[in-house]
Amino acid sequence: MEKLTQPESVASVLKVFNIVSALADQKEAGVSELSQQLRISKATTYRFLKTMTTLGFVHQESEADKYALTSKLFELGSKALDHVDLIDLAHKEMEEICEAFNETVELGSIDEESVIYLHKVDSSYHLRMHSRIGRRNPLYNTAIGKVLMGYMPEAEVRALLAPVEFKKHTDKTHETVEQLLAELRLVKRQHFAEDIEEQEPGLRCIAVPVFDRFGQTIAAISVSFPTIRFDEKRKHDYIALLHNAGGNISKNLGYHNYPA
Repeated sequence: MEKLTQPESVASVLKVFNIVSALADQKEAGVSELSQQLRISKATTYRFLKTMTTLGFVHQESEADKYALTSKLFELGSKALDHVDLIDLAHKEMEEICEAFNETVELGSIDEESVIYLHKVDSSYHLRMHSRIGRRNPLYNTAIGKVLMGYMPEAEVRALLAPVEFKKHTDKTHETVEQLLAELRLVKRQHFAEDIEEQEPGLRCIAVPVFDRFGQTIAAISVSFPTIRFDEKRKHDYIALLHNAGGNISKNLGYHNYPA
């Protein structure tokens, strides 16, 4: 008789999820194999598998004593993700970044050929980046725009920016798609983008990607500094905290392979 260290109902739930996890790691498995792997009796393993089969979470191969997961768990997970609010997920992470550096933090995404700002947490400094939710900026001279384009195929970037006129906001603004593409190759390798006084003199910005469950970049988080407050020695800290936030949001959206 198996010894339970938790109440029986809790122990049963743990066993069920252990079986699910084991089946998720392999295409299929038999009762004996699962029983040995999980150290659960064959009778208990068989009983749980039959119940899970009846509920539609597991199916049995017709010609062998093998069991495999169905797509029902994926369907349930997808439904749960449909109710996840990106801004709600991002807000706490953005607040932590703002609290750490006391600089403005923004969440943005691509809308047509522009960056649109979805959410922000403001610095308490009087001298700070002034923006508003719903505001649009060019893709080619913003850190958010560049990090979002950095994961696109070059042909897609060219098509996206074909109708865009590259305006010289400062003497550091890119003037052509070719100049931008050269930087985007670096962005994809390092998993962050920078705007160093390209949009506005005296303003510096760093952004990292946010991925959905399919691994697509759906948004980016940035932190902006007046250049007089940017500490080059702390640049690694800025990027690390941004990556931590981007990774946490992506994980809650269903993506677990954040690159940084």
